[in-house]
Amino acid sequence: MALKALIIDDFSDFRKLMSHHITTEWPDAVVVEHDPITQGKLPSHFTGSGYDVVLLDHELGEENGLDWLRYFKQLPGFPPVIFMTSHGDELLAVKAIKSGAEDYIPKQKITHDFIIKVIKNAVRKGKQDSALFDKNRDKKTKAPSDIDIPGYRIIKPLTRGMSSSVLLAHSEELDREVVLKVLLQIPESNNESASAFERFIQEYEVITKLSHPNIVKIFAHGASADQAFIAMEYFPRGDLKQRLKEVMPASMAITYLRQMTEAIQVLHQVGILHRDLKPANVMVREDDSIALIDFGLAKQTQIDIDLTLTGEIFGTPYYMSPEQGHGDTVDERSDLYSVGVMFYEMLMGKKPYIAATPLAVIYKHSHADIPYLDPRFSRYQDLINRLMAKDPSERLQTAGELLAYLNNL
Repeated sequence: MALKALIIDDFSDFRKLMSHHITTEWPDAVVVEHDPITQGKLPSHFTGSGYDVVLLDHELGEENGLDWLRYFKQLPGFPPVIFMTSHGDELLAVKAIKSGAEDYIPKQKITHDFIIKVIKNAVRKGKQDSALFDKNRDKKTKAPSDIDIPGYRIIKPLTRGMSSSVLLAHSEELDREVVLKVLLQIPESNNESASAFERFIQEYEVITKLSHPNIVKIFAHGASADQAFIAMEYFPRGDLKQRLKEVMPASMAITYLRQMTEAIQVLHQVGILHRDLKPANVMVREDDSIALIDFGLAKQTQIDIDLTLTGEIFGTPYYMSPEQGHGDTVDERSDLYSVGVMFYEMLMGKKPYIAATPLAVIYKHSHADIPYLDPRFSRYQDLINRLMAKDPSERLQTAGELLAYLNNL
């Protein structure tokens, strides 16, 4: 898995220098830069989950990096922190190590070999600590085989993530197969799993606001002392990703595009962005209709809830808009870009941008030419151009505009 690093420093050139060192050694690394001057403090729910190392400067504008360090190290499972200063200071080094820093480095002594060695040692130690943390945490969580929800007979596990399991089950009340998404442990206050729990609850709250044939159906939800669950529609035919393994007629691609657009129009009308539109999140029913699923990354734009770090990359690089790939602010036009990428893939049977690393794919979304369709699909080229424009202002602006375009087409 690619290295993921967070650099917290108020000097842009230094952040870029450190990012260059890291990506030179690990070309597929994902490096997220945070400027405390322009972006302020990290969100209170930020737990460091998913990062392998954090590089933290001592002077953060008017903020003291030692205070940030002490706060970070109170969070269970927080990744190793490398503390940096503009000059050598033995007393400061002692304070940083005592506060939980994995290592301390003065900036004027940084060379490529030196910083890479420090990062490798920190990541290695972090993995050891993480393994111990996960072992202790697993003692408190349930395996899929141990899950017992009244009214549901577990048939088999489908997937298991860090914080939840997805199971195929039979509902006694409905007398049909359903998918159970189960949060394995309801966290206590300030627990490191709080963000995951918020995402899980948000997913339920998002979907239950909606009623549309092209959005997954939710049948029930519930919670007990140690778990929460959502019972939703089961799709035995799988997802669009599987469907793309076969040649798809242009008429079917247009039908799927229209259905996806109608679904995201409903999402956008209630102030929700999906932010992770990709073939694996588009399910296919027995009647060949489709339904959007997985609202774990959805962002409600009309209320103050942002469960991701500003500047942090979420989603799948192959289907990300240029602005999302760079961690910039996104709106409805970003979802339309992702839909455009899927439309291209449905027609051509391949992704528009391929590269050796995730960052290289993200770069292509921002800088490569808009892909051309095969001449037999030339009547759809203008639509691709208007969905996959690099500048959001040059795209179709709303799902309603896209539906109108399809009607005219």
